[in-house]
Amino acid sequence: MTSKLVTVFGGSGFVGRHTVRALARAGYRIRVAVRRPHTAHFLRPLGDVGQVELVQANIRDDNSVLSALDGADIAINLVGILYASGKQSFKAIQADAPGRIARLAKSAGVDQLIHVSAIGASLSANANYAKTKAQGEVQLREGFPDAVVLRPSIIFGPEDDFFNRFASLARFLPFLPLIGGGHTRFQPIYVDDVAEAILAAIEMPQAKGQTFELGGPCVYTFKELLRYILTVTQRRRLLIPLPFGLAKFQAFFLGLLPSPMLTMDQVELLKADNVVGMEDDAELKTIQDLGVEVETVESMVPSYLYRFRPYGQYEITDA
Repeated sequence: MTSKLVTVFGGSGFVGRHTVRALARAGYRIRVAVRRPHTAHFLRPLGDVGQVELVQANIRDDNSVLSALDGADIAINLVGILYASGKQSFKAIQADAPGRIARLAKSAGVDQLIHVSAIGASLSANANYAKTKAQGEVQLREGFPDAVVLRPSIIFGPEDDFFNRFASLARFLPFLPLIGGGHTRFQPIYVDDVAEAILAAIEMPQAKGQTFELGGPCVYTFKELLRYILTVTQRRRLLIPLPFGLAKFQAFFLGLLPSPMLTMDQVELLKADNVVGMEDDAELKTIQDLGVEVETVESMVPSYLYRFRPYGQYEITDA
């Protein structure tokens, strides 16, 4: 086991649990900083005895963040939200928190900082999600110029919120909505590949100060992905085009739910493609530059979507 200590903010989330496992396998000591440590005990068995430590941290508070960084050699920020709730606003979590972590990491003597943003992050974006991701990158660079920024497309894996969500909806809805006609393009990246990219960014000195876009080997339209979900789950459902205007109208009411199924901001996000290379920036690098071999949707998704078939794992399928 290496003597290096890694503080992971948001380590109990979807990407976090896979990142903690990758770090543990590589021999790092890991401090997982989360709001509710009592809900993150499932992370401890991912490492050896004492290798994974859980601490309470609120990334909106300087003292809390500084305490979580005490003695750390490396910091990783995985915190992000899909919708705002109370004090967990886009500005607080995605714009201001990265700057706070960067500034305090530098003052605490942290050697490396890895930050996970998103493809499509832009200061001129209409969606708050994408705009605050870009604002967070700006503040991050101001506080820690050598930080590594990773921008993934939609991330898939056993606990994802894309394939699982639409497969679940297909169980009881007679149709699935093709928001904006289903033409938006995505380049899904496997969650373990994102974790490996984070590990590679730590261990590759030339990655410092660089920005990497993370995408899988294939590009799909929204419609193609929904069709694939229906094929894997052996469901026959209509795919009905839903104009952006009508989708926003429905999202207004769905966004009022405690756990919104769809928000107006998410509809706005779907107006732009989410693939590698959309920006005309020669300095942007990709996951291939980190030396990570990526998995395909077809090789991984059936292994966890089988439970949505009418007869679960016993359903006969050619998918």
